[in-house]
Amino acid sequence: MDKSNAIVLTAGYLDSDNGKTAHGLIRGTERFNILGIIDEKTAGRDAGEVLDGKKRNIPVYATLQEFVSKSKEKAEYCIIGVATKGGILPDELRALLKESIELGFGIVNGLHDYLSDHHELVELANKKGVELIDVRKPKKFKDLNFWSGEIERVHCPKIAVLGTDCALGKRTTTRFLMQAMRKAGYRAEMIYTGQTGWMQGAKYGFIFDSTLNDFISGEMEHAIVKCWDEAKPHIIFIEGQSSLRNPSGPAGAEWIISARADAVVLQHNPPRKRYKGLEDYPADIPAPKDEIELIRIYGAPTVALTINTYKMKEADARQFAATARQELGIPAILPLEDGVEELVPIFKQMIDESIAQV
Repeated sequence: MDKSNAIVLTAGYLDSDNGKTAHGLIRGTERFNILGIIDEKTAGRDAGEVLDGKKRNIPVYATLQEFVSKSKEKAEYCIIGVATKGGILPDELRALLKESIELGFGIVNGLHDYLSDHHELVELANKKGVELIDVRKPKKFKDLNFWSGEIERVHCPKIAVLGTDCALGKRTTTRFLMQAMRKAGYRAEMIYTGQTGWMQGAKYGFIFDSTLNDFISGEMEHAIVKCWDEAKPHIIFIEGQSSLRNPSGPAGAEWIISARADAVVLQHNPPRKRYKGLEDYPADIPAPKDEIELIRIYGAPTVALTINTYKMKEADARQFAATARQELGIPAILPLEDGVEELVPIFKQMIDESIAQV
């Protein structure tokens, strides 16, 4: 895949969890070559160091004009790197997008609020001859797939990476697992289910929250079957969304039932007690043990717990992992701190025992 040069707009949110799209692109993308981040709050620093203390040679600029004047390379696109409440395009970001188009950049948008619905942006883009890409724009009805049972033709292990809530790093862990298995010599693929997965270059998938409910199971099946037919992977990892019990948008059953997941990796952030954005609603996030039991009832075993350490001291996170490992009888690991290589033997055994290898 040929990469397009791009910069990422974060509007002061690079160092917050609202910048999760930017965070994913900083950690890695096969679709874009990220030349810089536009974020006035953290300007002058390396984006990787802002994210997790690891230098990645991606500079942060205060303004678009500063990027244009200082960068030795030209960018083709500006990517909206933030997730806003309700997916709305706020006025301040709209002004930044106008400036981006005036400077000759195309726009890649992962918000629910489509650029194509903003006539002033469309007119300006047409005038400047640049492309507007709405990643979340749904497929036309004729292009959607209904579930058919074709999933039974896929004979490699399928691993769903689920979570106890949304915005926990499920996509990042999914990528880590795919990369670890590739490093170990296996053909591993990832099924993306969100806009950032597409931006990071995943070849197979669909946008879960932009798909008509009747076709979610079919679109997931279609992506997995296409991946199996074309790439013939040894193993497939499926990016999860939200959680089974999140009242604002429960998700997960489709991964276990419609995608026929052979196993689950569950992601959890111990300090988070209420669902993100619903802190005043009387619904507590269940303990991993309870969520694993629900996943078992749905029909899949959980083979590992991955821990998001946001707002945790490392010592506390490691103590939680040690306790969870003993209580649950499965590996409990810290993906960002330690990687996921410890889980490779689990999936190697599943591959060795799969029908595809018989």
